[in-house]
Amino acid sequence: MTLETKPVLSIENYSLAYRTGGGRVEVLKGIDLAIGRGEIVGLVGESGSGKSSLASAVLRHLPGNAEENDGRIRLGDTDLRAQGERAMSDIRGRRIAMVFQDPATSLNPTLRLGEQLAEVLVRHRRLTWSQAWREGEARLAHVGLKTPAEMMRRFPHEVSGGEKQRVVIATAFACNPELIVFDEPTTALDVITARQILDLFAALQAETGVASLYISHDLALLSQTAGRVAVLQKGTIVETGETGALFRAPAHPYTRALIEAVPRPERSLVEPVLNTAVEPLVKIRDLSVHYGRRTLLDSLLRREPERVAGNRAITLDIRSGEVLGVVGESGSGKSTLAKAMTGLNRFEGAIEFDGKRIGGLADMDRRYRRDVQIVFQHPDASLNPRQKISEILSRPIKLYGSADKTPARQRIAAMLERVRLPVGHIDRYPHQLSGGEKQRIAIARAFLANPRLVICDEITSALDVSVQASVIELLIELHRETGAAFVFITHDINLVRQIAHRIAVMYRGDLVEIAETSDIADPERRPYTRELLAAVTSPASTPGADRAPS
Repeated sequence: MTLETKPVLSIENYSLAYRTGGGRVEVLKGIDLAIGRGEIVGLVGESGSGKSSLASAVLRHLPGNAEENDGRIRLGDTDLRAQGERAMSDIRGRRIAMVFQDPATSLNPTLRLGEQLAEVLVRHRRLTWSQAWREGEARLAHVGLKTPAEMMRRFPHEVSGGEKQRVVIATAFACNPELIVFDEPTTALDVITARQILDLFAALQAETGVASLYISHDLALLSQTAGRVAVLQKGTIVETGETGALFRAPAHPYTRALIEAVPRPERSLVEPVLNTAVEPLVKIRDLSVHYGRRTLLDSLLRREPERVAGNRAITLDIRSGEVLGVVGESGSGKSTLAKAMTGLNRFEGAIEFDGKRIGGLADMDRRYRRDVQIVFQHPDASLNPRQKISEILSRPIKLYGSADKTPARQRIAAMLERVRLPVGHIDRYPHQLSGGEKQRIAIARAFLANPRLVICDEITSALDVSVQASVIELLIELHRETGAAFVFITHDINLVRQIAHRIAVMYRGDLVEIAETSDIADPERRPYTRELLAAVTSPASTPGADRAPS
C-alpha cells in the first residue's frame, strides 16, 4: 500500500545505546523507518541485531541504562519520546498494541482469559464490565475460537499455544489501534498453527487497515507477509525495499547472505545411504507411551487411572548412517518418542538396537547410553549454568571413557575446534555464549561419547536463519565424518527435506506414514502430510528463490 503523506509511525535518525559494566554498547544507529496506514513493514535481522530493542524504543519500554540520541519517534502527530509514563500507559493498548513471541509470557497465569481481555476494554474503551465481557466474547469468536464463552472462563494453562496466541491477537486488535508491533509471533508455534495465525493476521489487518511492524528472522515468512522489508545488521538498517524487489535483487551482501541461508527443499545436503538392504541399526516395534499414574483416590476407589496416549504402537526402522526426519504439529508425539528412546519416558513395546532388545529402562545399559545421544531444543535447559564448558564436556569422557589416552582437556579443545568454536571458550560459562554457541556445546557433548545414533529434538527452532544454517552445516559435516545415524525432529519441513533421507510423519501420537524425502511431496501422500506441506511457506514460491546460489 502506498504510504500516506503522514505515516502512522515515523522514526528519524534514532540511535540507542546501553551503559554496561564493560562500557557503552551501541545497539541502534541512525534508524530511519516509516510505516503508513494499512502497511505491513517487515524488520529482519539476526539475533542481537537490535530488532527487539527498536520495538522497546517505540513502546517506550526501555531499561534505566538506556541512552538515546536526539532522534525522533512519532505516532502520527504524537512525539512518543516526549510522553511521560502515565501518558504512554494510555497510548499502549489503545493506540499501539504488541504481540509477543511467546503467548504464555504475554498472559497472566493467575487470571482467566476473559478477565484479561475485558480489563483492556474497560480501561481503553471505557466499557462497563458486562459490556467488556460481551465484547470480549465477540472478539474471541472473530479470531476463530469456536467456543468463545467457554474460552473466556479458562486460564492460560488450560488452552493450547495457538489458542493463547489468538487471545493475544484479539486483545491487540480490541481497541482498534493505529499500530501493532509483532515480535516473532509464530516462532513458538507448529507449522499448521503458525499458518492459521498468519492467515488470521492477514484478514484482520486487511479489515482494520492497521499499520504493522512485523519483526522476524524468517525471510520466507516475511516474503509472504510484508509489503516492504527493512534489513537490520548490528543496529544499522543496511537495506530497505519492496519485498518482491528485495528478494529478487538484494543489494547488500548481508541481505544476500540471509536469503541464501533460507532452507530450500530442492537443495539436498546429504549423500545417499549405502547398503540400505542390511539390517537396520534400530527397530522400534509397537512402542506406546502413556501419561498418567494411579493416584491415592484411584487406589481407594479401585479404579483404573485415566491415561493419555503420547505414542500409540509406533513401528519404524532407523538405518545405519541415515538421517531420519520426524515431523508433525505440536502434540503429535515427536519428542515423546525421542524421550522413550533415551529412557526419559517409560514405554510399552520394544526397541531393538544393533540386535539387542531394549524392553525398558533397565535394559538401557552404559553401552546403550553411550551409543544413543540426544541434543535438546533449548541448550539453556540442558547445560548446567554453574559449570564451565570444560566441566560440561568432560562429563561424557568420565562416563564412557575412551581407548584414546589423550588427556581430557586436550580432547575437549579438539572437539571445540571440530564444532567451530574458539578453544578459549573452554573456561567460559554457558551464559557467556550466544544461543548458537550454546547449541554447538550441546552437540559437542553428544559427539564426545562417540555415538552411533544422535537424536536432535528441535535443535534449530530457536535460532535465526543464518545461525541455523551454520548449525545444520556442522551437523552434516559430523554426519559424514562419523557415520552416525540421526533422528532429526522438527517443525520445519523445508529444512528437513534438505537434510533427511526419509521423513516420518506423526499426528496425535500415531505414525501416519514414512516416505523417502524425494517422494514426500507426491500428491498420493496421506491427507495430513499434504496438509503439513501446504502450511509451509516454501522458498520455492518466494521471490528470488530461483536466483542462483552465490
